[in-house]
Order: sequence, then structure tokens, then C-alpha cells
Amino acid sequence: EDRPGFQYDHEAFLGKEEARSFDQLSPEESRERLGKIVDRIDDNKDGYITTEELKTWIKRVQKRYIYENVAKVWKDYDLNKDDKIAWEEYKQATYGYYL
Repeated sequence: EDRPGFQYDHEAFLGKEEARSFDQLSPEESRERLGKIVDRIDDNKDGYITTEELKTWIKRVQKRYIYENVAKVWKDYDLNKDDKIAWEEYKQATYGYYL
């Protein structure tokens, strides 16, 4: 889904956290760091980014974001810190203020 503005694309390309850090950089620093990222995206090192290389990169970034988000949510839901989420913990973390 296309959304207006560049922020959605910015986050898809860099990941949410990385996009936030880029927002704090000067244009020169941003260009330098982006150049390093482009080098990492160019898997075959031919100096060009193909559609497939870009798709692979975006999938990798999004997968990392999902894993990081799951880890954070897991900590929030695992109230007794036993590395398991019981139904009661889930209900409390999700609906606690309603119950």
C-alpha cells in the first residue's frame, strides 16, 4: 500500500529504529551512512542495486523489526519472567486495565 510522504518508505528501507536515527543526522552524515547501507545491499558487488537485491534487503529489515518487536512484547507479557506466557498473563497484559 502506497502511503503519502517518504516516512513509510524510509522505515521499510531502514527499519523503524534506524530510520529514527537517520532523522537526527546531518545531510552529509546521512549520505555517508546510506552509502554504507547501499554497499551492503549490493550482494553481487557490481555497483548497482537490482530490484531483487532491494526486495531481499527490505525483507531482511522487516524480519529483524518483527523479531525485535516480538522480543519486546514477550517481555511485557511474561509478567512472572518464566519465559512462558500463560493465558492469565496474556489477558492481564492485553486487557488488564479493562478487567
